[in-house]
Amino acid sequence: MESIQASLKKWMKEKQSFQDVYQNMRSEILTDSEIKQIINKHPALDDRAIDRQLIKLYEYYSQNKDCANCPKGCEHNILPGYKPIIHIEDANIHITYEKCKYTKVKEIQAQRSALIKSLYMPKDILKASMENIDSRSSERHQAIEEMVNYLSQVDNELPSQGLYFYGPFGVGKTYFLGAIANKLADRNISSMLIYMPEFVREIKSSFKDDSVGEKVDQFKKVPVLMIDDIGAESISAWFRDEVLGSILQYRMMEGLPVFFSSNYSLEQLEKHLSMTTRGDIEELKAGRIVERIRQVSKPVPLSGNNRRNV
Repeated sequence: MESIQASLKKWMKEKQSFQDVYQNMRSEILTDSEIKQIINKHPALDDRAIDRQLIKLYEYYSQNKDCANCPKGCEHNILPGYKPIIHIEDANIHITYEKCKYTKVKEIQAQRSALIKSLYMPKDILKASMENIDSRSSERHQAIEEMVNYLSQVDNELPSQGLYFYGPFGVGKTYFLGAIANKLADRNISSMLIYMPEFVREIKSSFKDDSVGEKVDQFKKVPVLMIDDIGAESISAWFRDEVLGSILQYRMMEGLPVFFSSNYSLEQLEKHLSMTTRGDIEELKAGRIVERIRQVSKPVPLSGNNRRNV
């Protein structure tokens, strides 16, 4: 929407004289039903007071005040996203602005989105909801029950042990993580979702700018950490022990929960982690990692049809 000054200038150019402009503007404003109600409620607003403050009445009159008429918010007002509020004190008119309901909703959504940080996670997972989880299959009942039970405890405090969802490819394990993250965001709890294979590559690339320690520190301290598809690729002994082990050790000591998804059970994951990229077998060190996983999460099987083929 044009500024008030621009509107007036345009109006003036289209009329023969300033008096014509003024009288037409005055008539248009004062015949508006809302402006008439305001004047009737405040007898002190006589003709002299109105003429002196006609520009304020025009400002209020010309701005969108009804969110029902503006599904995108008050984006064309003088203050985009804000609607005018008129205050009358004796014969003095004051105009202030407050956020329209759409602006408030957008801010809440932005704050909520900021609570969920992700590293290479699909957008549909970030929008996952418990309401859209198919609960008809009995094979999913235990996972749903564990998820609901965990979230019911969040009202009192954040449980220190997350969930380790494991099962076949495509049964919805990652979606469960996204749904939990969104429910936690509703409770103003921040979480971070990490896709494990890309996480490994992200750490490797961090050697270039010497930011490994800074990034690992974020994963250690975020209130809720979610690691998706752990075991999806072979990792080096260094990454297993110095990165993953360090993160899990810190969170175990601090009582911070970790959620996982994996195609492996913990027993299978331990075997996978024992085999390094160099071909070495390190069962003891892999066992330490899995024991830490047991401390920060509870194993929950999840099976069913491959939903990615639906």
